Amino acid sequence: MKKQEAITFIELLKERYPEATCSLDFTTPFELVVAVMLSAQCTDERVNKTTPALFSRCKTIQDFADIDFTELEQLIHPCGFYKNKAKNIKLCAKQVLENFDGKVPQTMEELTSLAGVGRKSANVILLEVFGIAEGIAVDTHAKRISSLVGLSKEKEPEKIEQDLIKTFPKEYLKDINHILVWHGRNTCIARKPQCDTCVVNKLCKFYNKLTKTK
Repeated sequence: MKKQEAITFIELLKERYPEATCSLDFTTPFELVVAVMLSAQCTDERVNKTTPALFSRCKTIQDFADIDFTELEQLIHPCGFYKNKAKNIKLCAKQVLENFDGKVPQTMEELTSLAGVGRKSANVILLEVFGIAEGIAVDTHAKRISSLVGLSKEKEPEKIEQDLIKTFPKEYLKDINHILVWHGRNTCIARKPQCDTCVVNKLCKFYNKLTKTK
């Protein structure tokens, strides 16, 4: 997709989803760190149903570092992979306390040094907490849509991210993940994409190929 087509693509989707924002509920930077960890292989809806009890129990980063493993596992059990997530949450809390004076860091390098925080998670934290659009969080929606539309031929999230960064002007980076997530949930649905009603179908490689075969 050429740069001007990419701009048209994102502008059309911004008009279609003006309310597109982060779906995870949080009130502090570390709560978002935890919510993003819990969202791995889990829906944001499930995470938001789980975190109220967790955040009520753990009000500070120190509370997350001190909480008993078993209690933490029970609190986050509905989000799946709870043993590994509990381990990462506690270790991450200790790292923030010991290495960053109890404050969530605001650089990609520092964030990805934390347990359970990869580049995708760091991109979300940088944008939602600090307003820094350094990159694009490539989740399952962004990955699928990028392939279908023709934004990237890559399979690995980090390589897809680089393709997107090269394609879209920097001022659009803050919108892209939110918009692709909302588009993936509402129109470009994994098992049944609503191609005929899609506002960007004329720019979509998959749709154009589909219509030529009919």
